Amino acid sequence: MLYSGSMTMTMTPDTEILLSFGNQRAIVSPWGASLRRYFLVEADGSEMDIVWGYSGGSHKKGGQGDVLIPFPGRIAAGRYTFDGEPFQLERNDKEGPNAIHGFVRTLPWQVSRSEASCVSFDVRLEAEQYGSKGYPFSLMLQVTYGLDETGLSCSFTVQNAGTRPAPVGVGFHPYFTVGTPLIDEAETRIPAAGFLEFNDQLTPTGTILPATGTEWDCRDFRRIGEKKFNHCYVQLDRDAEGMATASLRHAGSGRVIEVTMDRSFSAIVVYTGDAIADAPRRAFAIEPMTCASDAFNHPEWGLKRLPPGEQFSGRYTIRHRIEL
Repeated sequence: MLYSGSMTMTMTPDTEILLSFGNQRAIVSPWGASLRRYFLVEADGSEMDIVWGYSGGSHKKGGQGDVLIPFPGRIAAGRYTFDGEPFQLERNDKEGPNAIHGFVRTLPWQVSRSEASCVSFDVRLEAEQYGSKGYPFSLMLQVTYGLDETGLSCSFTVQNAGTRPAPVGVGFHPYFTVGTPLIDEAETRIPAAGFLEFNDQLTPTGTILPATGTEWDCRDFRRIGEKKFNHCYVQLDRDAEGMATASLRHAGSGRVIEVTMDRSFSAIVVYTGDAIADAPRRAFAIEPMTCASDAFNHPEWGLKRLPPGEQFSGRYTIRHRIEL
């Protein structure tokens, strides 16, 4: 079910909204506030994908376009301590006995704003509902997608709607393509000096490894080749405005995708999709995250401690260009 403009809708996993600006199109869904596709319409009517996507809730692969709140990435064994109190989350990770990617990916969000090129989704997490799942904190969440002359933007706001401080992390899970059959042919630039060491269950050991001088140093464009990326990069390089930009490029076509994150984001997960059934290495995930994986157990890695009534917000943008 594809809608555009203002509408009243019946919410299902197949509900989708089309945004349009010039030759840009984005398909988003209030089911999980997900980004399902972003593409350009060429002069001949053909479509050029920027975000590798899907249509219909049952067709999603590998977390395509998911919103990850209140924690992105994995929490080791689903356990954490906050303000001296221990908690146990549901261990829902297929890679090991961990909690992964928060609660909101399968929730129906409300449409609070809908225009031709912009839409906002809202949802509320209640402490009474999620306390038994290891997260007894109340949050009001909003995610907004918008198209303009610069590209696609995604912004978020998290408000603590409860009576106690809450641990909060926010992440997004888009996959990108520059038109190559496999991502091996593309190059990436990741503006980071370090990355987390993972164990065999893909949870951090607590050590930050230096990227400098290693095969994982991508501060200048580096061919992806056969490398298997599933890395959480930290220690981000920023420009004078505090922005960090990760990029994907195909030198042959000159296509470049830039993902620019504001100061709210302190980590970037990149993934070559090797474990995606039927579509391995089709696209490259560049995941903006306000905290690193397992930050609930390592708050120094960007975990937000949000007092009652206060808000936390941020924004990232996607830009496509042709490099001559």
